[in-house]
Amino acid sequence: MIQPRQVFRLIHINLVLIRHGLDEVILDLPLFRPVRFTVYLLPWNWFRRHREPRARRIRRALEDLGPIFVKFGQILSTRRDLLPDDLAEELAHLQDNVPPFPGFIAREIIEEAYGRPLEEVFLTFDQEPFASASIAQVHAATLRGEGGEGPREVVIKVVRPGIARLIQRDVGLMKIIAEYAERYWSEGRRLRPREVVAEYEKTIMDELNLVREASNASQLRRNFLNSPMLYVPEVFWPHTRQDVMVMERIHGTPIGDIEELRRQGIDFKRLSERGVEIFFTQVFRHNFFHADMHPGNIFVGPDGRYIAVDFGIMGTLSSEDQRYLAENFLAFFNRDYRRVAELHVQSEWVPKHTRVDEFESAIRSVCEPIFERPLKDISFGRLLLNLFQTARRFDARVQPQLVLLQKTLLNIEGLGRQLYPDLDLWKTAKPFLERWMAEHRGVHALLRAVRDKAPRWAAQLPELPELAYETLKMVHEERLHVNWRSRQLEELQEEVRRGNRSRTWAIAGAALLICAAIILVAAGDEGIRFAGVPVLAWAGGTLGVAALLRARFSR
Repeated sequence: MIQPRQVFRLIHINLVLIRHGLDEVILDLPLFRPVRFTVYLLPWNWFRRHREPRARRIRRALEDLGPIFVKFGQILSTRRDLLPDDLAEELAHLQDNVPPFPGFIAREIIEEAYGRPLEEVFLTFDQEPFASASIAQVHAATLRGEGGEGPREVVIKVVRPGIARLIQRDVGLMKIIAEYAERYWSEGRRLRPREVVAEYEKTIMDELNLVREASNASQLRRNFLNSPMLYVPEVFWPHTRQDVMVMERIHGTPIGDIEELRRQGIDFKRLSERGVEIFFTQVFRHNFFHADMHPGNIFVGPDGRYIAVDFGIMGTLSSEDQRYLAENFLAFFNRDYRRVAELHVQSEWVPKHTRVDEFESAIRSVCEPIFERPLKDISFGRLLLNLFQTARRFDARVQPQLVLLQKTLLNIEGLGRQLYPDLDLWKTAKPFLERWMAEHRGVHALLRAVRDKAPRWAAQLPELPELAYETLKMVHEERLHVNWRSRQLEELQEEVRRGNRSRTWAIAGAALLICAAIILVAAGDEGIRFAGVPVLAWAGGTLGVAALLRARFSR
């Protein structure tokens, strides 16, 4: 149900779509195709001689709709399994150009969070933010020394005031639009827009909670403590709240400033290889990876270490996903396409009924032309994109964590090749994966798993006889029932219910129209009329048309 405050926003969205010539996108939906000819009757379409490509118009419309839609477009750009190439590439260029809010408001938010004047916590506070984004902005400050420690240079991240209300409004509209798209768009069920919006809502609501981001930073810092590869700044927990986070201020060179890095004598080959090693270490050793590693979030320290910032989006994998992913990577390295296809089916990344031989043939047709090139010229991230698009033909359900993984790998590989064009990602990755597989398979892996789980098994063992007795007793007394649920059956039942509702409304609408026609014929010149037609006929006809429309919309 659309809220009153959303109506004006919906009108604004429609005006933006019209301004960018995207009314055709709406009229392309099956629901509106019968009236698609009206696009030629709209005055603003009479004078347009040249139109930019549709993907560019969509990007500019999202930028005009504001930061919530921009962020949605940025996340959507990673879903190469769902979008055409041109649209995904265009959305990747979305810029989050949000003006900062006044520094005195940031000061008020901080003082309200701490319940005391800002000067009692910080020696200095720069009211002019040095970074601003859609969710929060960042101010430089100096933290007062505590417990015998001296002052510390810090940054304060402050959530934008009122952003939660704007997010709820716009995400609510996205949900309504997604529901209609899934119901009436021919591609709706395959693209699963409601799932995409739900995934976006979870991501953006998590970013609003700076305590969560601080915990992500702390975990990553522990994982790479004293590491020569990656440095993660310290979080100051006593001064971190849900809408305020205080972190150590880092000093480094942006990863995109190649000239400055060259002037500092940084070894680009070593730096690019370390980036790949960091990625695989996070994914397979720690199972906790930074999923927003674009150039703005990565710096290089004077000692040649990477420095990461912005920990709002992190990814994890289940142990099953880790194993399947590692085996998939190795199967690709060895060009064992049969094994790749089998792993996709076993992990249910594609439906169980998928024919392995057909899927293997499709994978081979994508991979063979790529593998004929030198390894250093092969983009592993691009290969993953091609595989996602191939899997799309087989109704693959790409898991959100795998999408984050693919996005991160693309960023890492792109940065690595920007630093060192001859980067051979395969040479760095293959030995790492082989070591990981050796550690997680075989006798040693089995013994380690038994050792880890033995204490829990020992605690549960005394309960087994009683559980077995209770189960056998329930069987004997015929009190044991199996609750079986099938997602496919539930979907079928819902489809049947929608069909029944639609038929009911259609029958009611047809009956009302027939009644209206009878009244119109039988009324003669008697009764109250409007425009020469009996009011009862108007009422019956109007209700009949409304019922038929309801039948159409309830499918």
